[in-house]
Amino acid sequence: MLPRSRSQPVLVLAALWAASCFAVWPQTPQQPSQRKNVRPVSTRGKQTFASTCATCHGLDGRGAERAPNIAENPKVQRLSDAQIAHIIENGIPGTGMPAFHSLESADVKAAVTYLRTLQGTRQTLKLPGDPVRGETIFFGKAGCSTCHMIAGKGGFIASDLSSYARTHDAEQIRSAITTPAPASDRQARLVTATTRGGEKVVGRIRNEDNFSLQLQTLDGTFHFVTKSDLEALEHNSQPLMPSDYGSTLHPDELNDVVSYLMKVAGASASGTPKKADEWGD
Repeated sequence: MLPRSRSQPVLVLAALWAASCFAVWPQTPQQPSQRKNVRPVSTRGKQTFASTCATCHGLDGRGAERAPNIAENPKVQRLSDAQIAHIIENGIPGTGMPAFHSLESADVKAAVTYLRTLQGTRQTLKLPGDPVRGETIFFGKAGCSTCHMIAGKGGFIASDLSSYARTHDAEQIRSAITTPAPASDRQARLVTATTRGGEKVVGRIRNEDNFSLQLQTLDGTFHFVTKSDLEALEHNSQPLMPSDYGSTLHPDELNDVVSYLMKVAGASASGTPKKADEWGD
């Protein structure tokens, strides 16, 4: 035992050292599980993609010898986040796409988010107009819904525009509305089929052979007409897509419609799984 005169300074120093430690240490230290390093979603997605997907699809998602391009393929881009997650978790039977049942749901979600960045579809886009007003114009003044369906509402005679804005930017959408491509295909025009009995059917030719026509009317109904029963078949000189939206719609109204299409395409990314076979196209 040290003499009192020597031990007292040592004890004082020890007390000061302990006090300083307790002053620095947190009063309620975290448990080991609480101090676990949580990776940011972007890092987690990149790492999951690199370890799980890149071997076949490439680090940039643009394909390799073993698997197709999933970054630039429009069909894959149009799949919802839920559909892609379903494919990662369950694979595609009969193809080279395996199921990754061992991945945590958070890793799957992060990988999907990272894939969207490779596709360029997760960038924050500023809407050029008001999507609420755009919806009113789409279903009202512009009459787009007469032919086009969007988010399950509208016509059947033209293409579904629910995901159109995922693969087209604002300028491309605006240009497609104001300056549509020339419709040289007769199937892009309405026809009036008059039968020998005097019945008239106005619609779009969906199928045609040497003996028959299959027409679809604006309400979506299909009509089968044999050519031997036709009295006349007149093609409308005007294409289905109006070419005067640049003058009939104000620039602000065009921006509103563009914004509505962009908003719907973004919202539909959270849809439910439907088809998976497009992944391998």
